[in-house]
Amino acid sequence: MQGHRLRDLEAFLAVAEEASFTRAAARLGISQSALSQVIRGLEESLGLPLFARTTRSVAVTPAGERLLLLIGPAVGQIHAGLEAITELRDKPSGTIRISADEYAVYSVLQPALYRFLPAYPDIDVELSVDYGLTDIISGRYDAGVRRGGLVAKDMIAVTISPPHPMSVVGSPGYFAQRHPPKHPRDLTEHTCINLRLPTHGEHFAWFFAKAGHEQRVRVEGQFVSNSIASARDAALHGLGLAYLPQAYVSDALEAGQLIEVLPDWRKTFEPYCLYYPSRRHPSAAFTLLVDVLRYKP
Repeated sequence: MQGHRLRDLEAFLAVAEEASFTRAAARLGISQSALSQVIRGLEESLGLPLFARTTRSVAVTPAGERLLLLIGPAVGQIHAGLEAITELRDKPSGTIRISADEYAVYSVLQPALYRFLPAYPDIDVELSVDYGLTDIISGRYDAGVRRGGLVAKDMIAVTISPPHPMSVVGSPGYFAQRHPPKHPRDLTEHTCINLRLPTHGEHFAWFFAKAGHEQRVRVEGQFVSNSIASARDAALHGLGLAYLPQAYVSDALEAGQLIEVLPDWRKTFEPYCLYYPSRRHPSAAFTLLVDVLRYKP
């Protein structure tokens, strides 16, 4: 039987069990001529007749009877195994690995997971915090989360957040000694807190926009980090101005712990997207999580 496809053996079983090419073809959903061609090819490859045909009946030959006894249980086990695998796919369980930057984890993923995971105890989620443009395929991630403009065109992308405006903030203690900047170019005269990007090893440029005009500023300062959490803490402690998502510092702004400058120049970045390879066949668990994360304005 080496080299014979499962569907050929299924066709043989259908004819043997139905004792009719007409009924077997209807059961398999193919034409009678196509079924006859499959059986003829199987007989030719085996070098043995499997059915004795007359104008009124179809019966298995001794060779066909033996083949029936040999493969009948095996094909049944194969189908049972495939059904079991399908049930595993459809059951919301397993581990989902996601690469995301720090603010996406803070603002989108963790709030959703706090609601999602208790409802599905068989699903595990592993988050890898990374500002680099990680190759999720070679890294064996199920998905990545980045701003929409950073997602490769060959990926399926699902929007999971609104756009997020940025703010330049500093502590009252810092501004007690410095005049607030009036224009983005004034930032070159201030001590600023930089975020270093791991992909190129460069500092993250500060972007501004006003009345359709955009400006990009490179700033300098004593403190550099690869974490927005430490950048916010440094700003709270008066080490300089920080460029952070507005929602990330909203509590500190309301409490008077930080002061925003240049609000008329706020740059708004595009929404976050969860992305994954187009050839990926999503598991039930992954499909559930995508639906939970999908942004619904």
